[in-house]
Amino acid sequence: MAKYSQETKIGILLKDPAAVAILEEYMPGLASSPRIKMVSALKLKKMADFKEAGLTAESMAEMDAKLQTIE
Repeated sequence: MAKYSQETKIGILLKDPAAVAILEEYMPGLASSPRIKMVSALKLKKMADFKEAGLTAESMAEMDAKLQTIE
């Protein structure tokens, strides 16, 4: 079973540098955003609901696949 996926809370992902690198690839500036505390309790998949995140179904699937490779 994968350690991380789009079901993982953002706050948990932010504690792992490998996961942060993937998040930053798709959402540049997320980790340093002043709003990060507001979304850290959300599962990553909820970010797709925020238009500002600029995520598509395709980019979410790509990000999910990359996160699942982290051990």
